[in-house]
Amino acid sequence: MSRLIIEGGRPLDGEIAVQGAKNAVLPILAATLLNSGRSVIKNCPRLSDVKKTVEILKELGCRVKQEDDVIIVDSSQLGSCTICEELMRQMRSSIIFLGAIIGACGEARVSMPGGCEIGSRPIDLHLKALAQMGVDIKEEHGYIYCCADNISGADIHLDFPSVGATENIMLAAVLSDGLTVIRNAAREPEIVDLSRFLNRMGARITGAGESVIYIEGVERLYEAEYTIMPDRIAASTYLLCGMITGGRVAVKHCVPEDNAALISALRTMGAGIRTERDIMYTYPVKELKSPKLVRTMPYPGFPTDIQSPFMALCCTAKGTTVFVETIFENRFRHVDELVRMGADVRVEGRTAVIRGVKRLFGAIVEARELRGGASLVTASLAAEGKSVVEHSEYIDRGYENIERNLRALGADIKRVKE
Repeated sequence: MSRLIIEGGRPLDGEIAVQGAKNAVLPILAATLLNSGRSVIKNCPRLSDVKKTVEILKELGCRVKQEDDVIIVDSSQLGSCTICEELMRQMRSSIIFLGAIIGACGEARVSMPGGCEIGSRPIDLHLKALAQMGVDIKEEHGYIYCCADNISGADIHLDFPSVGATENIMLAAVLSDGLTVIRNAAREPEIVDLSRFLNRMGARITGAGESVIYIEGVERLYEAEYTIMPDRIAASTYLLCGMITGGRVAVKHCVPEDNAALISALRTMGAGIRTERDIMYTYPVKELKSPKLVRTMPYPGFPTDIQSPFMALCCTAKGTTVFVETIFENRFRHVDELVRMGADVRVEGRTAVIRGVKRLFGAIVEARELRGGASLVTASLAAEGKSVVEHSEYIDRGYENIERNLRALGADIKRVKE
């Protein structure tokens, strides 16, 4: 276990370069199984989830080499189609290997995935889509067994624009026979990034980033090099850290357009924010006004992954905000910890009502999942006195060296490990 100790009340000041995107690198690493050769993936963030993904690749028989932020995967000796229960349970995103293994091997055996306990994330959409593509699926004793003599193109309509289901269909379809159409597909920028990498290897995918994606199956894929997109959630989090402390922070090497929903919400608050081609700036203002309503939605709506850190900012704004969480039912697990710090928050089901307070106070709080942990760090930076964020290992799943980055901006923060 590790904890972050933060002495709050210091305005942040300086520049920070954004890491590669967690939600893009994981499916792209899974996709390296498909070319039976060498893939060079650049701008890979140093995250615990990336480390676990590399372990899965090695278990499947890949040779993996990592040099700084470059991961080189050689899948020419792929010798297994099974991922053990221990690795699958460590992170929810491990399910993305299902489509890749089926595409590469024609069969797969994986256990039900684990990860942060932020709510049920059923994989029925994944399995229903794969079945439409001719995959025979059996579920026994917590394991999923998939087999396909021939993966066929299909016209698939998703009941919900699931990111994971969209990615799994893409991974299974690139080497299939015929044309696969995904309707009501997820539109997240990470879907576009996966599409670009697959096309770099020789896939034929069009429409990524729109609600309908077309995948024309090809006979084989080829070796490729690719650079991971910037992490829009990390960029937004550091922007909020600067804003809640009344600081001046430049978030560099980002894509402001990917953060349009957050930027719009901040501007309704009267926040000091300015954007350029690949930079977001925050500067202090006299007073922030609470937005009336924040409703999480699939992209391009307000992202559920930034809801928690944004709530920390709203806790210190003037007025009342109603948060409605439409994606995960347990996304408010950080609220009790914010209340420990003096926040005024009431929760009923998937709705939280936040009344802004003049100040937050340091406290011992517990991170229970990734984004909730980031929310507590954000709040602690602005709180009076010392805060201790327990179980900061959750935060390491999505933020590379968060304490080092914040120290570079002037924060008084350190990590203690047991």
